[in-house]
Amino acid sequence: MSRLYPNQPIAAASIAVFRAGRVLLARRTSGPAKALYSLPGGVVEIGETLAEAALRELREETGVIARIAGFNTHVEIIERDEEARVRHHFIIASFAGLWIAGDGETGPEASEIVWVDPFAFGTLPVTANLTDLLPRAYALVQRAGAAK
Repeated sequence: MSRLYPNQPIAAASIAVFRAGRVLLARRTSGPAKALYSLPGGVVEIGETLAEAALRELREETGVIARIAGFNTHVEIIERDEEARVRHHFIIASFAGLWIAGDGETGPEASEIVWVDPFAFGTLPVTANLTDLLPRAYALVQRAGAAK
């Protein structure tokens, strides 16, 4: 299925990984969020659960390994062109996670990796829903970390 002008919504997953009170953000090299900082994530592959997809994408994009703390929320990205045709349509299952290993490495999908304060990341250009996602994700990891 084409990601550009798809004939149906595309399932994707992302993860907010926390380490020592900071969250991992990756600067996108392509797609509708190109050049913006966002949570690592991508399209779900056939036979993969949403959580598996989030962890795989995290590892592939950044080299970081984490465990799922919980499901955060879903995000819908619908982008239309000048003729009102749907150019992109993603439904993203967003998870919260706790860091296990890896500092983060750049690569083909992430030109920069940063660990930032989830409540004060300054002037970084971020994806539209990020500021809404992070407080809830932070609360999830706090509960999961306390339950360890």
